[in-house]
Amino acid sequence: MTTNALRSLWAEPRATDAPERVSRDWVLVAALMVTALLEGVLRDDVAWRPFVTIVAVGLAPVLLWRRSHPLICVVVAFGAAMALGLASLLSGAPSLGLDTMIYVLVFVYALVRWGSGREIVIGLAVVAGAAGIGMVPDHVGPTEIFGGFAILAAAAAGGAAFRYRAESRRRERDQIRGQERVGLARELHDIVAHHVSAIAVQAQAGRAMAVRRPEAALEVLAAIEGEASRTLTEMRAMVRVLRDGAPAGYSPQPGVADLLSLARSAPAPVVDVELPEDLGELPPQIDAAVYRLAQEALTNALRHARDASRVEIRVVDGAGTLRLRVKDDGRIDPARPVNHGFGLLGMTERVQLLGGTLRAGPAPEGGWTVDAELPTKVRR
Repeated sequence: MTTNALRSLWAEPRATDAPERVSRDWVLVAALMVTALLEGVLRDDVAWRPFVTIVAVGLAPVLLWRRSHPLICVVVAFGAAMALGLASLLSGAPSLGLDTMIYVLVFVYALVRWGSGREIVIGLAVVAGAAGIGMVPDHVGPTEIFGGFAILAAAAAGGAAFRYRAESRRRERDQIRGQERVGLARELHDIVAHHVSAIAVQAQAGRAMAVRRPEAALEVLAAIEGEASRTLTEMRAMVRVLRDGAPAGYSPQPGVADLLSLARSAPAPVVDVELPEDLGELPPQIDAAVYRLAQEALTNALRHARDASRVEIRVVDGAGTLRLRVKDDGRIDPARPVNHGFGLLGMTERVQLLGGTLRAGPAPEGGWTVDAELPTKVRR
């Protein structure tokens, strides 16, 4: 398990959400340089004061690259700290450095927050080495050693915590976008498939009538033109939603009452719609889902039911459940999908999201039946 964790850490890529350098970074660097300069001037108990002041002031601008080059920044900062520790150890002087140099903890935080797994491992090794060498000249005890490494660990843990939180939010956004894409794909399929199927049926009817009744072909062409215009309008509305930055024009979703618009007496098959007279107000999700389910089931019947003369759409309300049945009397197309296909998949997903059930398949008396049951109250 430990080996797998180390391999996973080693393969971890860099964080992808590193922000650009902003004005606050310059303010931070300027404030640290001024503070280090003042400390170097005012404190007279610092060994090698001019040298360590130059080091403290000179390292502060490195913070500007802590997000884009976290490992290099750690190597430079803690390499300098390690050099000061070795110089102190060889010369016998007390620990060299200014209190202002506590800002090197920011490099540890940035390394874990923005670096790759390899950079984190290598950088933390450099930090541990520099910290160990820096403690030797002061002959500190176990308590001070533990405290020093605890502070470094806290800085690293802070970077890891913020990195984990950002990654969780990114995954949550990706999941939401994925769900939105699935929903849009389902809407796109339901809308376009229905209208294109209607166009195809109208075109077939027009070709059959053109020989016997040329004047009827004009009516069919007008119907095809209407279907094509509606398809184009709904496609444009969908594209506006999909395009980034474009204002989306939201219009009311068709509902159960709009199912009457699907009824027709010609051409064959006849579409008969029956709705409950006293249907109360439904939640918008249920209302729109019933319409889309009936629309998709009707599209499938027009496309696949052979020699169908009638398609029935029935909606029944009762006992907190709304039941939808779409049934045709055609012969079964051998190529008609039973357990797969984008249409049935979209219908099943739509029903399951609302806590309902869906059954689709050949009816015992012939034809094809789609039965859907949806709750009239949406779960929260």
